[in-house]
Amino acid sequence: MNIGEKVKALRNERGMTLKQLSEATGLSTGFLSQFERGITTIAVEHLATIADLFKVKIPYFFEEERESEPIVRGYEQPVIHQLNNMIYKQLSRTPQDKKIAPKMIEILPHEKRELPTTYPHQGEEFIYIIEGILTLVIEEKTYQLYPGDSAHYFSTINHNWDNETNSIVKFIVVHYPNDY
Repeated sequence: MNIGEKVKALRNERGMTLKQLSEATGLSTGFLSQFERGITTIAVEHLATIADLFKVKIPYFFEEERESEPIVRGYEQPVIHQLNNMIYKQLSRTPQDKKIAPKMIEILPHEKRELPTTYPHQGEEFIYIIEGILTLVIEEKTYQLYPGDSAHYFSTINHNWDNETNSIVKFIVVHYPNDY
């Protein structure tokens, strides 16, 4: 799929017409039509405007699609980043154009044995424990969550989680809105 086809796919997914895209970007409908069909190219600054409009990052347009299937195999889960003793893995093939962002987080055992500092942010979170015992702090209350347990809460309240055991903790977290 070329860049223009990706723009067209995003536009169609959002139910936007060429005229609406034209009005939002200041580019003519004729130009946009040719661009979507691969007849012409686009300047990077115009592509940046389109990326902002569709809430994707510019590299989205240049990434090759590995597979059109919405499946992510366990051995394909890319590590998004590591933060202290936490490993974040992406569970969606294309989270940048979705409303939710599912991730698997692995918290390794560590020496620090104090409750983490809580903080709020926009949206809501859902977590599901796969392995180990997760310590979840919501406001002033502390919970121990075991495999099979889950929690769903507004993330606008103070919260955080940690591993206070000597074993790895694995859990799935889903944020809304997407924090990708």
